[in-house]
Amino acid sequence: MPLFDYSRQNQQQAWALWTITESEEELAYSAMETAPEDLVAVEKRLEWLAGRALLRELTGRLEIEYAGIWKDEFGKPFLKGSKAWISLSHSFPYVAAQVGPFPVGVDLEQPKAKVIKVAPRILAPGELADAGQDLVKHTVYWCAKEALFKIQGQKGMFFARHLLVDGFQLTEQGTLRGEIRLASSPQRVGLAYRIYPDFVFVFTDTL
Repeated sequence: MPLFDYSRQNQQQAWALWTITESEEELAYSAMETAPEDLVAVEKRLEWLAGRALLRELTGRLEIEYAGIWKDEFGKPFLKGSKAWISLSHSFPYVAAQVGPFPVGVDLEQPKAKVIKVAPRILAPGELADAGQDLVKHTVYWCAKEALFKIQGQKGMFFARHLLVDGFQLTEQGTLRGEIRLASSPQRVGLAYRIYPDFVFVFTDTL
């Protein structure tokens, strides 16, 4: 079963993780779609299909009709014919998705040295000091900011200035408080994270 993990947060909101083990043909059958021809790389085609297969599975569990995805001018995905909000993320062979009644954001990353290398451009000074040299904690910050970015869904944001995350004590799973500073009144966002053996996953919480 490719469904790796699943959590129904309430009647209208849930997230799920998928591990890609299928062939492209098998994923196309599960997604009931074919990957775009301009996607040449095999892994990208599999991620594209797995994301849609996962959304089909997730919306089915929430009793939401799935008719496909469309994207706005900023590339933010939406469900066709539905008021539910969605978010997708992938880091081969893993794929994540979340569905909710308000803007949601998820991000999944495998801890890699580049996360610390680019941290001075991504994290605010206080965040940088809190993360220290802990690769996993840096990855949680990275994922949290990506999740905030997906919630906002617009371009022109600087992660170190406009997307902020409160300091936190790293555990196997926990909650985070984020802030999107683009308007005159900052938007506070509840997030949560889980640490798996191969990757870090951050998702919109119900706080």
